[in-house]
Amino acid sequence: MSSSQCCENPPTLSSSCGVGCVQEIGGLKTYVTGSPDSKLGILLVSDIFGFENIDGFFEYWLKIICMSDLLPFYYRFPIEGSINGGYDAPNLRKLADKVAAAGFYVVVPDFLYGDPFVPDNAEKPLPIWIKSHGADKGFEDAKPVIEALKSKGISAIGAAGFCWGAKVVVELAKPDYIQAAVLLHPSFVTLDDIKEVKVPIAVLGAEIDKMSPPALLKQFEEVLCTKSEVDCRVKIFPGVAHGWTMKYKDEDKAAVKCAEEAHQDMLDWFTKYIK
Repeated sequence: MSSSQCCENPPTLSSSCGVGCVQEIGGLKTYVTGSPDSKLGILLVSDIFGFENIDGFFEYWLKIICMSDLLPFYYRFPIEGSINGGYDAPNLRKLADKVAAAGFYVVVPDFLYGDPFVPDNAEKPLPIWIKSHGADKGFEDAKPVIEALKSKGISAIGAAGFCWGAKVVVELAKPDYIQAAVLLHPSFVTLDDIKEVKVPIAVLGAEIDKMSPPALLKQFEEVLCTKSEVDCRVKIFPGVAHGWTMKYKDEDKAAVKCAEEAHQDMLDWFTKYIK
């Protein structure tokens, strides 16, 4: 299926979104927002398209959508991006600012070292690209970030991961690196990962998601419910597709409402377990 409508309603781009700033934290370029006096830290981990430049995202998913049965959901929950150039990821930064406004010191590191996945780069297809950008490396790179936060006097840390970033966060949730975790439309997370989680965890998934379909999330819930020492929540959002919490247009009220519901769920989880 293909249609010129796929390219209609382009998003408004922004290269200066956010009230925070970019600085180095734990050796990584990081978007930082919130009061430096806060003792409560939140780490946000992006998807494979990075925290800043996601110019390839729109073109990649445009091709997938046009060749699949997801087109009706694209019209309802359009993807933020551009086929013409990169930009600072405004939705992720706006979410970081929203969390910071609740009293948290929020960091969004560039775990991809300025090298996000670019679908049209024939020299680096995903199987090649992922070899040098595995979530295991993201997990190792997150450790110095967490140590840097602790050195600033942060006494409690929560972490949320989107898609690829969820795998990084679930690894952090196995030992005691963080005090609470949220996975949003996770990718690459397995039942074995969930079995090892040791901190309160919320999993927010999409009804339409091939990476983490509802059936898999239900299995996550079953495993977590057997762990009486770990508080958990698994919520599946009806009628939305993978990535809905980040890939929306501000003028699409329905998409914004669904994304903001998930954002609030995430914030409520951190307020409960980090504050």
